[in-house]
Amino acid sequence: MIFVRLYDDQLAQASYLIGCGVSGTAVVIDPNRRVDQYIAAAEREGLRITAVTETHIHADFVSGTRELAARTGATMYLSACGPPEWQYRFGAEPGVVLLQDRDTIRVGNIELRAVHTPGHTPEHLSFLVTDGATAAEPMGIATGDFVFVNDVGRPDLLEKAAGVADTAETGARQLFQSLSWCKTLPDHLQIWPGHGAGSACGKGMSAVPQSTIGYERRFNWAFGVADEESFIRQVLMGQPEPPRYFGAMKRINRDGPPVLGALALPERVAEHRIGELLAEGAVIVDLRPAPDFAAGHLPGTLNIPDNKSFATWAGSLLPYDRDLYLLLDDAGPGAGRLERVIQNLLMIGLDRVRGYLGPDVLRLWTAGGNSLERVEQLSVGELAGRRNGLVILDVRGGSEWDAGHLKGATHIPLAELPDRLHELPLDQPVAVHCQGGGRSAIAASLLLSVGRRGVTNVSGGFGAWVQAGLPVEP
Repeated sequence: MIFVRLYDDQLAQASYLIGCGVSGTAVVIDPNRRVDQYIAAAEREGLRITAVTETHIHADFVSGTRELAARTGATMYLSACGPPEWQYRFGAEPGVVLLQDRDTIRVGNIELRAVHTPGHTPEHLSFLVTDGATAAEPMGIATGDFVFVNDVGRPDLLEKAAGVADTAETGARQLFQSLSWCKTLPDHLQIWPGHGAGSACGKGMSAVPQSTIGYERRFNWAFGVADEESFIRQVLMGQPEPPRYFGAMKRINRDGPPVLGALALPERVAEHRIGELLAEGAVIVDLRPAPDFAAGHLPGTLNIPDNKSFATWAGSLLPYDRDLYLLLDDAGPGAGRLERVIQNLLMIGLDRVRGYLGPDVLRLWTAGGNSLERVEQLSVGELAGRRNGLVILDVRGGSEWDAGHLKGATHIPLAELPDRLHELPLDQPVAVHCQGGGRSAIAASLLLSVGRRGVTNVSGGFGAWVQAGLPVEP
């Protein structure tokens, strides 16, 4: 058996290429939209991808199953489990085989046996993998978002992200039953999860890439809870707010992501057009680091720095129904950065990037007699001394807020801010803070981009406030 794990650091997401060296055929489990990597990996191993499958309808990225099948001619194997509203809408297309509980996928001597493991999602499958050339029993299980290293998949995303009411507790009960089955598996069985640390699909998963049933039985908190009601309380408690784009991902992946073909890069926009774009209210995303944006930026632009959190905040804050323009500080197809940014956006379904601008646009803007806007910074000492008449906006997550916050602060998590701007009074200045300053810088840029004035970013955030010994309210 040939086994290749492919990992996306930005999404903390794992895909698996599993092949048979005798037949030269392979299956890919949970591909994302960067399908070139799977084709290249198969070619390096002398394999041909003949099957592609996924454990469930993903919420955190656009599935690459249709794209990879179109590029390779592979058969798509999709779950037929779960309720009608969460069946794949493209399941009747040519080249699709629907899987029921205990159905199998075969590639040469390799067998993947699908097991219905609902909880994270109602249609979720895990795959028991047997290398028929050497054994008659499975050596591992691809668990998708069912079991992680040190954690299990959260069961509340249908309710919190997709807006399907009263499904979190049902999912938790299903997850408990799925775990009851998982506990019966032999200790030696390897676990190949769909995510690592940093994913929002769980709350405490490890960065270790794989585990075993025996290890998780001993050290995974979820395996140690025998009472169903206690498990439900614990698994639903403290789950982070899902990124705002998760609901859109569920619908896109259920209905069938469009097949894109070759990557098409947007054209560079002539700098003299910036005034026209701003006047039209175009969505212009400034990808520079937050300090550079704060020092001077084009009015009306939104700052989402090009770092490890870029995809999360782009998916949460950018519209899916409008054209987008990017401002890069070292743009250009030759450098490869633009291609990487576009791919990151495509991974979360933001397909409408119409153009990009280079850093010279700032110089030309000021040369034309226009002013750049700044994001004013406020120290925690200054904040403590001038709180009267000031709206203190905390954009941290709910669990962070519950652990301690500033007295009188308004709490709106960053992912929810676009939909809750109306909760902030228009006649008062706003000081924005998060834990360390990263999310609040994005929030400040969002407020400024919609025309708010008197917006400041609290340097160092809540962490600096606590370190300074200033009062915290539980």
